[in-house]
Amino acid sequence: MSRAYKFNKPDGLYFISFATVQWIDVFTRRDYKDIVVESLKFCQKEKGLLLFAWVIMSNHVHLIAEAAEGFKLQDIIRDLKKFTSKQIIKAIEDHPGESRREWMLKMFPSLSQVFPSLSQVFRARGHCVRVGGPLVTDLNDLGQRADLVASL
Repeated sequence: MSRAYKFNKPDGLYFISFATVQWIDVFTRRDYKDIVVESLKFCQKEKGLLLFAWVIMSNHVHLIAEAAEGFKLQDIIRDLKKFTSKQIIKAIEDHPGESRREWMLKMFPSLSQVFPSLSQVFRARGHCVRVGGPLVTDLNDLGQRADLVASL
């Protein structure tokens, strides 16, 4: 099986879900969740990510997203996960109060990946997901409310 995301409709809206390696509860600390939020903001501003809804759970992330015209969603997600995983590893290494540091770093297959290397599969593979509501433009306003993710 391919280890890369596949989009049958490049201009479609997708429900994307990816988890941490070994489903480790990385996002129980606010510092690590903030890294994901900042990465999402960057991808919105610089990489053409159109984000409609999102939620960060203790060990995985859900997005309802599409790529702006001229961008490829698979490239955005690849870059998002690659950059974010490196930043989270660095934060774990540097966090003065991280009691799980040694264990978490040992559990990750390499020090450059919190998220598996694009190995997760789309929940709605090959289908556009219809979502109502406004485009998320300011992640600070939206917050991390699971109830804002549209029921599919």
